[in-house]
Amino acid sequence: MSEPPALPVTFRPSRTRAILHALGAASFVVITIVALLLAGLSPGEKASFVFTGALFWAVLWLLARPKVVADTEGVTVVNVARSRRLSWAEIVRVNLRPGDPWVFLDLTDGTSLAAMGIQPGIAKQSAIRDAKALRALTESATHSSPAGD
Repeated sequence: MSEPPALPVTFRPSRTRAILHALGAASFVVITIVALLLAGLSPGEKASFVFTGALFWAVLWLLARPKVVADTEGVTVVNVARSRRLSWAEIVRVNLRPGDPWVFLDLTDGTSLAAMGIQPGIAKQSAIRDAKALRALTESATHSSPAGD
């Protein structure tokens, strides 16, 4: 078992987030400039262009939201539209298999939870390192719990 990182720790796909935020900002700026430069548009039509650019940026912001935050009490999994708080005892296994889009947490209730904050898309080695760190934290927390005392 590898040495777990110090708590609290946040895992997030940094490169993916940077790309999504930059793309959102650039799209908003370009759409706004186009709206302002088109002479034949009414103010309402220009506003709808700007609104569309802002809406597109908001969608990309949501896609950049995922993260996994581990602290002494457990893990908070923040995905695109939902967040879920788990105690360490609820996590049975941390999985990142070849071809998986992100880490999956096997839970004590028999279900699996996607942890989109650790995803190998652009930064595969970073995702593998983060998955191993989260696995080490889970094992450390499970073995050090006072359940057997």
